Amino acid sequence: MFTRRRYGLPLPSRTLRLGERTLIMGILNVTPDSFYAGGRFPDAQLAIERAFELEKAGADIIDIGGESTRPGADPISADGEIGRILPVLEGLQGKLRIPISLDTQKAAVAEVGLRNGVRIINDVSGLRTDPLLAHLVKSRGAALILMHMRGAPRSMHKGPFARDVIRDIVQGLRASIGVARRAGIAESRLLLDPGIGFGKNYHQNFQILARLPELARLGYPLVVGPSRKAFIGWALAGKGEVGPAEKREWGTAAAITAAILNGAHIVRVHDVNEMKQVAHIADSIILAVRRT
Repeated sequence: MFTRRRYGLPLPSRTLRLGERTLIMGILNVTPDSFYAGGRFPDAQLAIERAFELEKAGADIIDIGGESTRPGADPISADGEIGRILPVLEGLQGKLRIPISLDTQKAAVAEVGLRNGVRIINDVSGLRTDPLLAHLVKSRGAALILMHMRGAPRSMHKGPFARDVIRDIVQGLRASIGVARRAGIAESRLLLDPGIGFGKNYHQNFQILARLPELARLGYPLVVGPSRKAFIGWALAGKGEVGPAEKREWGTAAAITAAILNGAHIVRVHDVNEMKQVAHIADSIILAVRRT
């Protein structure tokens, strides 16, 4: 079994220990058009209440997103994104005991977030969208998740897909790491996400889960987010169909288990309470192997 490395992730207010156990990142989409209806909280007050629910359920990090990046989604303006996230961040300011991550590709949005309690920026473009974002993260001492995305949300599932998905991810993430490092961001503040579902076909998403140890060789903590994604619905439905997101919880549990056993440090999920239990059992398996 793959041995997961341990890291310390320095944040402005604390250091997160990564690798001792799997950390749970709870998804909070303050958007009206995310792919999973159970994860949409466009109303600010409902989103604030949901954040506290996720924390109580056992989330270690809350990841707030104000722009849908589902396949086929159209981009929105920075002002539109800020209008969605700011009331939520203001309502949570100083009230959560766990760090807040902000899912954004835009420096203007990230700046507002970092002024209002955000400690981690989660950039699905891997610094390809906004060159100012890396310098902002550096100046604020935040952590940065670099995700691999082939193409853009509007067109990423139209192909062409990579012939060798792991090579494509490694090349893309190395380029993103280079941008971050040239901006002066410390290696200790970087995390990598292979971008399951972002410009990969269904078969390739399973390859990613199976071959995570190859991505771990890059030397950074891994964040993996398979929660309720279409490749799970496709595998469960069969016959070339894709089952609804509402019926992918058990498939998600299997994907989360595979991710953890193959080296994920953080898993990004909709169902915190359930996936917290899944992670605990997977971590117990890892611990048992270490003790033999």
